[in-house]
Amino acid sequence: MHEKIDQLSDTELAAVHKQLLMLELRREFDAIGGEMASDWHEGRITIDKVEEIIRGFRASHPYQNPGKP
Repeated sequence: MHEKIDQLSDTELAAVHKQLLMLELRREFDAIGGEMASDWHEGRITIDKVEEIIRGFRASHPYQNPGKP
């Protein structure tokens, strides 16, 4: 595999790097998804807690609507 990598052009290396990043992202996403499912199942995450977090975030990061006070 190293020999094949050594023969790639810069453009091809960039494409390979992007694909590796996507693979890593998918692995992390799957891991987080599994943890979230477990947390929901065990009651550590609830609709009320999610709504509370959203309200807190919105209060500390108000949206700006141009033309509206």
